[in-house]
Amino acid sequence: MTVLGVLLGLVAGLLLGAALVLLRERRRVRPAAGPAPVEAGPVPPSSVEVIDALPVAIAVLDSGDAVVLANRSAVELGVVRGGRVVVAELRRLVRDVRRTGAAQEVEVEVAVARRVRVPEAVRVRLVPVGDHGHVALLVEDVTEPRRVEAVRRDFVANVSHELKTPVGAMALLAEALQDASHDPDAVQRFAGRVQHEAGRLARLVQELIDLSRLQGADPLPEPTLVPVDRVVAEAVDRTRTAAGARGIEIVRGGERDLTVRGSETQLVTAVGNLIENAVHYSPEHTRVAVAVRGIEGAVEISVTDQGIGIAEKDLERVFERFYRADPARSRATGGTGLGLAIVKHVATNHGGEVSVWSVEGSGSTFTLRLPPSAEATTTTPEGDTA
Repeated sequence: MTVLGVLLGLVAGLLLGAALVLLRERRRVRPAAGPAPVEAGPVPPSSVEVIDALPVAIAVLDSGDAVVLANRSAVELGVVRGGRVVVAELRRLVRDVRRTGAAQEVEVEVAVARRVRVPEAVRVRLVPVGDHGHVALLVEDVTEPRRVEAVRRDFVANVSHELKTPVGAMALLAEALQDASHDPDAVQRFAGRVQHEAGRLARLVQELIDLSRLQGADPLPEPTLVPVDRVVAEAVDRTRTAAGARGIEIVRGGERDLTVRGSETQLVTAVGNLIENAVHYSPEHTRVAVAVRGIEGAVEISVTDQGIGIAEKDLERVFERFYRADPARSRATGGTGLGLAIVKHVATNHGGEVSVWSVEGSGSTFTLRLPPSAEATTTTPEGDTA
């Protein structure tokens, strides 16, 4: 049993004891025969307050499945409505416990009508109470822990795969170099491939480090006043070589002299990733536009390409780690699948957001929206070629 399970069991014991006292006081449940029970006495108001304050939902059902006791969490979690448990699977489990007389602890996938707000997955502990068919249940929302665990598993699997690809390629190329030692042209060709895979591996490791830092406890310790013009200029300069090799023109336009507060290094990385992504997915001899504007109390940096676009089904997932709308194209260009995830974390760390508009065959526009600094100013819009 996990530590969480042990803690849940301890909480369950405490809650069930309090629930039993409350239930007997409210319903005056007495054994049908045998020695006279010890009087429990009045329940202190603090006991009810403690049960209501607990984040774990608790409810006690009578023999007819009517809820005779429920705390605030049971209602807020959406498990109890109108004096009934709304989740059919929980009602079935209650009946099983009532029939067998044995306590249960299970995780349940919740499926209810869309109009009812309940978690997607819950951990439930059910215990029979007394001799009159009453059953107490504790319900804990485990939707987020499950999601985090799934993301962790996928991340580890993806990292392992992405690291194995260039490492395996370099091992094979090293063998090929040995076999081709007598052929200078082949040596040069294989050496170039080794260099390419080494660069890919280095980018992956660096982006993993960047992502780890961005997800740390204090990713933005000392925000400073950052000129947006300088961020864009540095980001464009970092991608100029890759764009020039494919005949892609990078155009910078929009407002000047805007400022934001944050980390210049992180912002250059984010904007650079957007421009690099646009260059990778654009046909040769096209244009990538970088526009800056102040709107509705925020600063927006948009990067628009004339590339292949993104399918509607992929739009919500493009910012996930290692997700690729076009895996074959990404691998051909050496993409790691982490660039847009890093952009999203940079935006979040600065109190902003990143969004995408795209139509297949018509290019894409990624927009980084950041809160302005108090010193932000604007001038007349203008445009030039980077």
